[in-house]
Amino acid sequence: MKLWHCRDARSFRPLWALEELGLPYELVLLPFPPRWMEPGWLDINPLGTIPFFTDGDVQMTESAAICQYLAERYGRDGAGRLHVLPDDSRYGAYLNFLHQSDATLTFPQTLVFRYAVLEKPENRIPKVAEDYKRWFLARTVWAERTLSDGRPWLCGDDFTMADIAVAYALLFAGNLGHLGEVGPHLLSFWERAQARDGFQRAKAAQRG
Repeated sequence: MKLWHCRDARSFRPLWALEELGLPYELVLLPFPPRWMEPGWLDINPLGTIPFFTDGDVQMTESAAICQYLAERYGRDGAGRLHVLPDDSRYGAYLNFLHQSDATLTFPQTLVFRYAVLEKPENRIPKVAEDYKRWFLARTVWAERTLSDGRPWLCGDDFTMADIAVAYALLFAGNLGHLGEVGPHLLSFWERAQARDGFQRAKAAQRG
């Protein structure tokens, strides 16, 4: 397995997943944004995006989908599985959080990042960045309410890929400077996620 990754980009989700599962992999660290900073990147991934992941002939570009693929193909039995099986009553909630993490949570953050950070100063649009920050914060309510019953993870006692995927949105929020505006249950969840050995190993791996 091989993962192309930029520090703290959405590719951190599959990097963390690989470390949680203890799988062997090759990590290729790239400058951000790679489509401009890495010659030949578009020859590898025509989308120009991060992550890019291969497993033999398999090629994938979507961070949450890579996490789902890894859990379903390589997850161990019991608590090490990192996913919820279809016959489990939590399966729908698991899939919903896994895909909500990118479509609903990370998407508005990418616009905050673009219009507040990535663009040249003369092209930044503070109103757009602020509007999409509020969009992100409003969309955290589903996870916040789910965690309000005292459960440690989004699907209860079991840590899953849904937790990795949603927790990444909180990492992104911290890098953008608005983590403190999410709810208290999500903040506690984020502290637990950061304390995991897999998270710490992934952070160390991306330092090279």
